[in-house]
Amino acid sequence: MINEQQVREILGQLQDPFLHRTFAETNGITNVSIKEEKNHVSVKVAIAKTNTPEQMQLQMKIVEVLKEAGASSVGIRFEELSPEVLDSFRGQATEAEVHDLLSPLSTVQFIAIASGKGGVGKSTVSVNLAVALARLGKKVGLIDADIYGFSVPDMMGIQDMPVVKEDRIYPVERKGVKVISMGFFVENNAPIVWRGPMLGKVLDQFFRDVEWGDIDYLLLDLPPGTGDVALDIHQMLPSSKEIIVTTPHPTAAFVAARAGAMALQTNHDILGVIENMAWFESKTTGEREYVFGKGGGPKLADELRTDLLGQIPLGQPDWSNEDFAPSVYEEDHPTGKIYLDAAQKIIDKLSK
Repeated sequence: MINEQQVREILGQLQDPFLHRTFAETNGITNVSIKEEKNHVSVKVAIAKTNTPEQMQLQMKIVEVLKEAGASSVGIRFEELSPEVLDSFRGQATEAEVHDLLSPLSTVQFIAIASGKGGVGKSTVSVNLAVALARLGKKVGLIDADIYGFSVPDMMGIQDMPVVKEDRIYPVERKGVKVISMGFFVENNAPIVWRGPMLGKVLDQFFRDVEWGDIDYLLLDLPPGTGDVALDIHQMLPSSKEIIVTTPHPTAAFVAARAGAMALQTNHDILGVIENMAWFESKTTGEREYVFGKGGGPKLADELRTDLLGQIPLGQPDWSNEDFAPSVYEEDHPTGKIYLDAAQKIIDKLSK
């Protein structure tokens, strides 16, 4: 079993991503605790700036080196260094490092879209929420992190491919949303049969090597369920907010609660619940038929002590060959307006 001294020695060699100084120099490893019975290591790390893509990359690196050293699981909390410590290192930094520190850094809010099971329309919700946020003036990125079941490029009608320049990947922009997906890197819709470590490298590349630019929100369409891939992604994300998608059926809501429990166990905040396929509305009579039952969304929101952000009816968007995006609702479509309302609720909650 790895001990505290070894943890501090290992992490002391890593660098603060903004100061370019080792944690041994910055005294950035502020706390280490070990649960020997579970072979679990928890650390608190102080860095120059939190809630950034650089923090995400650092988090993944910490997990990697500690697991290589023998830890079975790793928990990480981040805090910011005091102004006094920052000032002392700014004085020692090179001109380039000072520029990095003082340059405006976009604060990205990570929003993970999760579900307890497949088939509830999680990807459809992810795509339409991303587009709705963009329509409300936000700068939005979307990662299709459902590695085995990637579908976002087809849903958004994306025909272009990402561009690679100087070892940086530039995401495809569609409907005001910057998109990256495993679907861009697989030929002829081939199935993914890779093992977990290989998938981890793909996700690491999505976070590390993609040139997202200045964005407000980065949405992640997570794999369904609570398996290894979903858990690994949860552990990669720093202080992410989470939206749980369910259908109205009580059983679906019961399963979706597991995704909510995973979010809480990995120190993520639940932003709210989206109930998809809430009803079918007849175009002739206007009557609602509750095809998949009733009440699952409100019940799940109540159990998770969060808000019901929206109830999405069963239906299909209108689309044309001129602007082919088969899963994206137009802004003036009744369902498009529901997504806009849900997106506004998200903005309001995150701005508090």
